[in-house]
Formats: sequence, C-alpha cells, structure tokens
Amino acid sequence: MELLDKYINKYVEAHSEPESVLLGRLSRETYVKVLRARMLSGHLQGRVLSMLSHMIKPLNILEIGTFTGYSALCLAEGIQEHGTLCTIDINEELEDFVRPFFEESAFHKHIDYRIGNALDIIPTLTDLYDLVFIDADKINYAKYYALIFDKVTTGGYIIIDNVLWYGKVVIKAGDKVDTDTQAIIDFNNQVHDDERVQNVLFPIRDGLMVLRKKQLTYSSIK
Repeated sequence: MELLDKYINKYVEAHSEPESVLLGRLSRETYVKVLRARMLSGHLQGRVLSMLSHMIKPLNILEIGTFTGYSALCLAEGIQEHGTLCTIDINEELEDFVRPFFEESAFHKHIDYRIGNALDIIPTLTDLYDLVFIDADKINYAKYYALIFDKVTTGGYIIIDNVLWYGKVVIKAGDKVDTDTQAIIDFNNQVHDDERVQNVLFPIRDGLMVLRKKQLTYSSIK
C-alpha cells in the first residue's frame, strides 16, 4: 500500500536531500541480491532518520533489526564523535552482505553489528541510549519496548517502523486480522496510552512512531 500518490512521493523525494553514493549502491544491491528488499528503509525514510539523528545528536544508538544496514548508516550520520551504534539482527545469512558496507562507510568505527536474537542480546547491554530504532519482527514489538525502555535516557527517543502496517491497522467491516496486524494494533494502543512517553505517529512510508521518554514527576506516577 502506498500512503502517498506516487507523483507526490516522487516530488517529495526530489525535494529531499539525496542519498549518498554508498547508500544508493546499498539500495540497488539489496534489490538485486536480497529477498524482501522492500524491507529496506529507502531514500525518504532514510533521510528522515538521518535528520532526526542530527537533531537528537545521540551518544549511543540501538537499532533492533539491521536488515542490509541502510537505516543504521542513516542513523549513524548524526551520532556524536565518540558514540556507538549497536545494531542487532537475527539473520546470519545477511552478515557477509552487510559488513562490507559498514566497513566502507565513514562510520565503521562507531558501528557494533551483532548477529543473534535481540530478546537475548538486549538484557546484556549496559549502555544507555539516546535513540532506539525498532524495525524487527512485529509480533515482538511490545517485548522489545519493555526490554529497552529502562535503557533509554530521560529525554531520549524511540522510533518504531511499520506501525501502519500497509494500512491494515485500520479495520473495516469484514476484515480478517492476522497475527502481525493485531500485534501492531495492540502495540500502537499500548504506547499511545503510556504516560511515560510523548508520542506522534508520522505517516511516512509504512508509518513511523516517534516517542520521547518524559521526565517522570510525582503527579505522573500517582
């Protein structure tokens, strides 16, 4: 499902900062060599992630769901000089594709690329994160959120991808709701009702939920 008219989308991309040569090559090779290439963040969403990262100026970033590394490279553009981006993916078959792009990038010293189950890896992480990007299996979004929340700095940001799920989150009479769709609906409701965060859902590509972790006050926890 395309949320924007294709001509409007082309106009938006044409009037946004172009992707780098490396990102362009990564995008092309992903579409040629990797299954489910549409999972790639792509030009517009990548520039949004870069812009947000530049605005936040994170010291540490955590990404859950690397895929072919496009979003990680975009997020790394705004990281502080001595910062680290830890990106986790369960698909070991993509490692040989992804690592050369990371190593070629200007941010290779900042990137900690880990292969494994994020549900197992996250509890072992000891850093605090100014920015977390979640773009992995939808059924576990709520679990990832619970695991990372206390690792996010006060005032830090959590960005979650695919929260519109091809428009299937809007249920019409007669629609059958699959497991992933229900998980996204439940997650969106959960974070919308979470008084610990400020939230806004951007209709960019397949939907980006942006959360800011608020400073807790006595009145907010009564």
